[in-house]
Amino acid sequence: MISMRAHRGLAFGAAAAIILSTWGCGGDAGSAPADAPAATPASDTSSTPSAPSAPLGTSTLLGTVVFDGAIPNLKPVAMAADPSCAKMHDGPVAAKSLLLGDDQTLGNVFVQVRNAPEGSYDVPSQPAVIDQKGCLYEPHVLGVMAGQTLQFRNSDGILHNVHGKPQTNREFNIGMPGAITETETVLNQPEPVFPVKCDVHPWMRSYVAVMSHPYFAVTAADGLYRIGGLPAGTYEIEAWHEKLGTQTTTVTVGDGESGEAPFTFRSPAAG
Repeated sequence: MISMRAHRGLAFGAAAAIILSTWGCGGDAGSAPADAPAATPASDTSSTPSAPSAPLGTSTLLGTVVFDGAIPNLKPVAMAADPSCAKMHDGPVAAKSLLLGDDQTLGNVFVQVRNAPEGSYDVPSQPAVIDQKGCLYEPHVLGVMAGQTLQFRNSDGILHNVHGKPQTNREFNIGMPGAITETETVLNQPEPVFPVKCDVHPWMRSYVAVMSHPYFAVTAADGLYRIGGLPAGTYEIEAWHEKLGTQTTTVTVGDGESGEAPFTFRSPAAG
């Protein structure tokens, strides 16, 4: 049985990423510095206390995130300040703070189970990766587990830096000249979504969430998410979007069953 409460989510259309003109480029105001501060990648030395292994299950939560309303006025990313970035693209570059798919499905929405079963979970041995490609961060929204390696790549061959602004974990600012193609850090404490930016190219921004469990997902342009391996139970599902806010709903799901939890987000202008 499925019971829905509180808010519904939102999703968006257009197989490309797009940005509201009123939202800007997502970077800090002001011009970029001539050089980025280089720093040795530092791992947070704190750790999460050990706990009994958490139960796993056969239940699945899934849904589609859509956008309801008129598509707002769109503004491409302005890369003219750095010709080396602009020449990597054949035309205007759509930013990713509003990623739309067919039927107004919405991408770059971070979906998580708020009340996951307590206990310890295996941390993935493979790193989570953010690439700097075309003077944009790929992916735009990412979830990692506490203690998992977060790797940054520089596919552009030019100066970038990755400046993470967590509140619980240690802030990091890693300079990546063109000759440095990979660097990494480890975030050991669970933490809500926080921004990662490039001080050299202020339109470059991504978002990272650090989770204590594996029950999370990020929607692509099709707006779909799927979270499996849960025990039977009643779960609070949260969907977060960087510009459209946070919504929650509740789903009850039995062993081996799938519970649907769609979300509908609306433009702030639509009220």
